[in-house]
Amino acid sequence: MNGRRIEARTRGQQHGFIRRMVSPGDAISERIKPFVFLDFIDAPVADGTGFGWHPHSGIATLTYALDADLAYEDTAGQEGLVKATGLEWMRAGGGTWHQGRIHPHGPRVTAFQLWLALPPELENGPAEGIYVSPETVPQLGQVRVLLGRYGESSNPIPSPSPLLYLDVVLNAGESWTFEPPSDHRVAWMFVYRGQALVASEALREELAVLKPGEGSVRIEATEPCRLLLGSAVRHDHPLVLGSHSVHTSREALARGVERIAMVGEELRAAGRR
Repeated sequence: MNGRRIEARTRGQQHGFIRRMVSPGDAISERIKPFVFLDFIDAPVADGTGFGWHPHSGIATLTYALDADLAYEDTAGQEGLVKATGLEWMRAGGGTWHQGRIHPHGPRVTAFQLWLALPPELENGPAEGIYVSPETVPQLGQVRVLLGRYGESSNPIPSPSPLLYLDVVLNAGESWTFEPPSDHRVAWMFVYRGQALVASEALREELAVLKPGEGSVRIEATEPCRLLLGSAVRHDHPLVLGSHSVHTSREALARGVERIAMVGEELRAAGRR
């Protein structure tokens, strides 16, 4: 590995059946922004477990479940079911609300929700919902492309900034080398199943942040494993936090909070919350 060593590691913090690997404003999110939040579920989840109507602004969320269907509804007027291994993308922009429920295929659920900080030109823009079926999530060999472009494969979701988000499956003894685009100074990996060597360090159910820079990253599976990988051009803006929001300035946050309140009142007046 050409100078890209691990500079930080985390096992996250457990909150009920959810393990929060990254949270806005913590030391890890500051290192890997625009990636500012990652929730991980690897636990029994009752059918119909849900997250009721709640708002966001200034961010985009991507929800990905390996072995559960995700029912969704948003205030952009969309409602439906994303089948397991499909993607639920919600760009909150200037403020939106959504809700969802989990419908497991078996006794345990493995799922993730990622938040991305939006650039100033999008953080107060229109909300957007895109729902990607499993068969249209690009796959190149052992790599599923959850966001961005990898090799000749491009995810259909328009990335709000230059980034990659991949799900990689490796057999025991198999190695894989990731060559990030030259301007992607931010990179992290989360070995969520099995064990792998990353920069010669063993990772198991742990997220590792690589030192900023260039150069390839080599992963060696010491047993069958699966990992998420993120790389990006760094989000060179402050993270200004609200209760449900992440913005680049207090002024942008105030606009988002105002829009959230307005949409929330519309939901209430319609008897939907």
